[in-house]
Amino acid sequence: MRFDENITSPARLAIIACLVPGEARSFTDLKRATGLGDGNLHVQTRRLATAGYIEIIKGQRGNRSWTRFRITEHGLAALKLYVRKLETILISEAGVIRAARPVPRPDKSQVWSS
Repeated sequence: MRFDENITSPARLAIIACLVPGEARSFTDLKRATGLGDGNLHVQTRRLATAGYIEIIKGQRGNRSWTRFRITEHGLAALKLYVRKLETILISEAGVIRAARPVPRPDKSQVWSS
């Protein structure tokens, strides 16, 4: 099963996920929400825009310019397909894959005695 490279990058997936509600978000909002640095956020939003997954809206208020980002229908469809593929894998492999059981470790953080 092939996955869309535009979605599988953790940075681009984080950006797309932040835009799912459909509201346009500012560069600063996306930076805060994703934890990405300026340069990385710029590169990743450009790549998503080139793929047609997000729209970049630029404007100016007075002497200041602003940039906002909004998910496109194509981007939302791509994200939904990605999620469906993951669900298919999880459902089809549920009987085969067993989650690892955590190794019990003594809790040394409690110093209280009863």
